[in-house]
Amino acid sequence: MIQLNNITKLYGSLKVLKGIDLHVQSQEIVSIVGPSGAGKTTLLQLMGTLDKPNSGQVIINGVEVSSMKERQLAAFRNEQIGFVFQFHQLLPEFTALENVMIPGMIKGDSRQTLKKRALDLLDFMGLSERSTHKPNELSGGEKQRVAVARALINNPSVILADEPSGSLDSKNKEELHELFFKLRDEMHQTFVIVTHDEHLAELTDRSIHLVDGLIVP
Repeated sequence: MIQLNNITKLYGSLKVLKGIDLHVQSQEIVSIVGPSGAGKTTLLQLMGTLDKPNSGQVIINGVEVSSMKERQLAAFRNEQIGFVFQFHQLLPEFTALENVMIPGMIKGDSRQTLKKRALDLLDFMGLSERSTHKPNELSGGEKQRVAVARALINNPSVILADEPSGSLDSKNKEELHELFFKLRDEMHQTFVIVTHDEHLAELTDRSIHLVDGLIVP
């Protein structure tokens, strides 16, 4: 699914990642944990093709992406990778349904097909009654479930989540974590999750510990 080979990343003279080798299997839920400044978000951005390594290979579904041109890479990213951020990043002027549909509209799918899939996803999330509501009318947990539905709309190979439950209260946090495993079991989805939440890390299939830009046992 995802193969990282000897990945390094520098910002100026600062070496943030110092030779990362990592393989994520299909339908696996992997957490990336470690202290602040360890390089967790940088690693996730490289997996998500939002940035490029200074050296090494990023291979997703057998495609070596680190040498792709930007337009080609943007299309690949939209179709193959779903993103969930800590603060949901929903567009405030659009309804929940419209927010979910956006990546599919960028891809060029028909509006009719997209609307049906988006409604099905919102129903799966328990949000059928909230589809016409805008983000300011939704709770924090509801916003994050809309963001997960948006990440799923193009049937991505993997969902990358950066502190997805970091802004939620304990009840909504638990519901979101349960949702990830439900998506793995019922939709065969793969997840890579950066988190400081020790309980979530313990639940995942595997935890990757990152310290000073290196994976440690």
